[in-house]
Amino acid sequence: MMQMPSNVAHRPAGPLESARANRTWWDAEARRYQDEHGEFLGDADLLWCPEGLREADVRLLGDVTGRDVLEIGCGAAQGARWLASQGARVTAFDVSYGQLVQSRRLDARSGVAVDRLVQADAQQLPFREASFDLAVSAFGAIPFVADSAGTMREIARVLRPGGRLVFSVTHPTRWAFPDDPGPAGLTVRQSYFDRTPYVEVDEGGSATYVEHHRTLGDRVRELVAAGLVLEDLVEPEWPQGHAREWGQWSPLRGALMPGTAIFLCRRSN
Repeated sequence: MMQMPSNVAHRPAGPLESARANRTWWDAEARRYQDEHGEFLGDADLLWCPEGLREADVRLLGDVTGRDVLEIGCGAAQGARWLASQGARVTAFDVSYGQLVQSRRLDARSGVAVDRLVQADAQQLPFREASFDLAVSAFGAIPFVADSAGTMREIARVLRPGGRLVFSVTHPTRWAFPDDPGPAGLTVRQSYFDRTPYVEVDEGGSATYVEHHRTLGDRVRELVAAGLVLEDLVEPEWPQGHAREWGQWSPLRGALMPGTAIFLCRRSN
């Protein structure tokens, strides 16, 4: 979740409302977001989480050379650019046209281009069945869709048999705590089991930003129902010497509770 503003309503938000709100929000905020976090993200780097875990160091994906890879909710496609530099054939998509504009800016700056860049909703992927060996998402799309079970089915559909999905999201246990990197963020304020979406609204009550909560059990059941096998769950620890705060992430909280969950999955043969 984002740092909590005053215009928050915890209320239902369906697939269309969520997609429309988040597309509009990211279109408006894409340049500011990249200006604020771009140095940490890198122009061509796959950063899994605010804890600073990078694919170049941990190799959760294995060798991607010659693989057909889909980046889900790519933002400005930093991860896709890194994957391309490693020899992968990459397709990247995001719901936000504004983010894709930033991607082209980074293509020019980095000298590494993402050839196949698509605007799409993760709840209805515009790709043929069994098109990809690997699907990757680093805090992209999955927390923002109302129908995450449907998204898992769509991802499984476009993966080849034996293909893998690796994605990172805010650790579900964080939902019970306020979005505060300081001491106030260490006290439970709502139920972990309350799946009511976090919705920011305008003066008329229309959603302008939406995030959806799933428990760990929810995530596992959605994966299994989609025909995906969960092979590992990585909970990055806060590294020594890492002082950077990012929204609710901080050294204080990171020393006490997980902030990120990374799911490593495989499509059944």
